[in-house]
Amino acid sequence: MLLKRVEILEKRVAELETKTSRVPADLSARTVEAKYSTSASTTPVNSIPVDSAATLLSAPAASAGQLSGNPAEAERGNVDFLHDTTIDLELDTYYAYNFNYPVGRVNLLRAFDVLSNEFSLNQADVIIDHPPDVAEGRRWGGRLDLQFGQATDTLQGNPANEPRPEIYRNIFQVYGTYIIPVGQGVTVDFGKWASSLGIEGNYTKDQMNYSRSYWFNFLPFYHMGARVAVPVNDRFTVNYWVVNGTNQVEATNGFKDELFGFTAKPRKSIAWTLNYYLGQDHPDRIVVAPTSPIPVQPGLSFQAISPAPNGRTHIFDSYVTWQPTTKLSFALEGDYLIERLWKSTAPGMSSAPSHTDGGAAYIQYQLTPRFTLATRAEYMSDHGGLFSGITQALKENTVTFDYAVANGFLMRYEWRRDYSNQPTFLTDTQGGLSKQQDTATVGVIWWWGRKEGAW
Repeated sequence: MLLKRVEILEKRVAELETKTSRVPADLSARTVEAKYSTSASTTPVNSIPVDSAATLLSAPAASAGQLSGNPAEAERGNVDFLHDTTIDLELDTYYAYNFNYPVGRVNLLRAFDVLSNEFSLNQADVIIDHPPDVAEGRRWGGRLDLQFGQATDTLQGNPANEPRPEIYRNIFQVYGTYIIPVGQGVTVDFGKWASSLGIEGNYTKDQMNYSRSYWFNFLPFYHMGARVAVPVNDRFTVNYWVVNGTNQVEATNGFKDELFGFTAKPRKSIAWTLNYYLGQDHPDRIVVAPTSPIPVQPGLSFQAISPAPNGRTHIFDSYVTWQPTTKLSFALEGDYLIERLWKSTAPGMSSAPSHTDGGAAYIQYQLTPRFTLATRAEYMSDHGGLFSGITQALKENTVTFDYAVANGFLMRYEWRRDYSNQPTFLTDTQGGLSKQQDTATVGVIWWWGRKEGAW
């Protein structure tokens, strides 16, 4: 019975092959044309050249899958754009205790761990990254970092520095990348990115300590503009930026800040970065209530400042890391910042500079695969109060103990002591200030995704 059914099927296949071979080639092409023209347009069949049929027959597999009703093929076509794209998330929380019992439970001069005696959400992040891959023939890429939580208010959009900070506040980074095929490949980024002035970064999992240094809090958090990285060889890269300003997506004046620098790796275990930043970040206008004519965009009514301060800002920033063994790491950072209100001295306009200088040193040792110990010592001489508002010498020492509960789950325990030569830190008395501040912090950090290495 089975053999007889097979013979019948073979006979039917032979008949179909005979009929197909008798159909003229141009008729087959026109049939394909008719199929596509009725589904995609109202153009008459005869107006489509026969050559178009060949083009349509060689359409991508995803389109063929959709036409044939194959859901697997169609789905694969829909997600092809995610190839080599990573989507990562981080949740960063903490509890801090301040032994000064400060009024308002505020940890003064902190960037992220700003509250004491509270369970706090430092930040929640979503990172979408599609980097270039020259080996795969893709010279372009892009990245988007979304940030929410307490740290967002610290890093993103100071109203004194941004005309409309609320528009960009949750976009920590967003930029497109293209690698120009010149030499070893010139990388160009355009958009908003986290500043690389200073050794510390935004994502806690990639830092040695939970709290951030004074210098992280003082140096720029982000820039908007274009940057270029030109590798001279495998060990030396030259960097150049042109940006709106420091912590400015929308500029407050017409001056464009610039950075000149390099990164060097004289040895596999040593990395050195040197930056010089030239800026002019004094606004030449102030935001006022809407005036006539009403602007197209809200918040774009300004009043000119005349004369507008035009003094320059100079930042000299350098840091080096050394990892002599897989378990032991050292890092050292040095900074010098000069700022003038007026470029040149004139009646009632002093060009005397304010300056802040100092640095930080770091040591980290991995005791076991799960336990790591780190420490930081820092000094900042704040002449003119550029950072803290008064002239003072600030110091801090931090000891951090990490327990890696699992891959992507970190508990971080930290003790930090801040002290100054001037009464600076809040106490339990309204208006009362102390020369020191001690805090104990427990940070709990989760992250997951496919992105490898530091974010």
